[in-house]
Amino acid sequence: MAAVTSKTNAYEQLKTSILTLCLQPGADLDEASLSERYGLSRTPLREVLRELAGEGYVELRENRGARVSDMSFTTLREFFLAAPMIYGAILQLAAINRTPVQIADLKSAQRDFVVALQKGSVSQRTLANNRFHEITGEMAGNVYLLPSFKRLLIDHARIGMTFYKPSNNAMAEKLSEASEQHDAIIAAIEAGDEKRAAQLAEMHWNLSRGQIEMFVTPAGIEGQLGFAGENNDKKTA
Repeated sequence: MAAVTSKTNAYEQLKTSILTLCLQPGADLDEASLSERYGLSRTPLREVLRELAGEGYVELRENRGARVSDMSFTTLREFFLAAPMIYGAILQLAAINRTPVQIADLKSAQRDFVVALQKGSVSQRTLANNRFHEITGEMAGNVYLLPSFKRLLIDHARIGMTFYKPSNNAMAEKLSEASEQHDAIIAAIEAGDEKRAAQLAEMHWNLSRGQIEMFVTPAGIEGQLGFAGENNDKKTA
C-alpha cells in the first residue's frame, strides 16, 4: 500500500511541477534523485514516468532517460493552430454530454479559480484554471478527442504561468474577464447550448491569444522559460 501511495505522490508532484514550470520544458529527469526523493525503487519510478509519458508530460528517450516534454518553436506553432479547434469541439460536446455531477464539479472548480485569482499564487491560479478545463474535457467524453485535449492543456498551463502573472492593468482586467467567461461557459453547458458553448470557446481562446503570441516569440520563450531552443539538456533533480 505504501508503494502505491508513493507512486501516486510522485505522479502528482511531478505533474504539478511540470505544469507550473518548476521543472522546465526539456529538463532531464534524474532517476536516482527522483527515486530518493519519492522513496521509490527504479521499477515503480519508471512506471510513473511511463504513465506521465503516455499523457504527454515527459518524453522517454532510449539510452538517455526521461526529460520533461519540450516546448520548441515547432510544437508551439502546432499548439497555436490546434488549440481553438480542440477547445471548440470540447465545449460543444460538453454541452451535449454533461451530467449533473459534472456540472456541480465544474461550478466547484470555478469557485476555486475565483479564490485563486483573489488570493492565490501564480501556480495556484494556473492549476485552478487547468482543473476547470480538465472537467470540460471529462464532460465531452470523447475517446478520440480527450487525449489531444489533455496534451493541449499541459502546454496551455505552462504558457498560463505568464498569463496569471499580470504585469499591467490591462492584463489584470483580462483575468477578471477570464473568470466571467468561465461563468458563461458553465451556463451554456448547463443549458445544453452547444452553439453558445462553441462561441465562448472562441472568445476564451481569443482572450489569451495575445499573451500566447507574445510568449512564442524568442524573447518570450527565453524570458519565461530560461531555455534557448529544442536541444535544451539542463539537468534537474
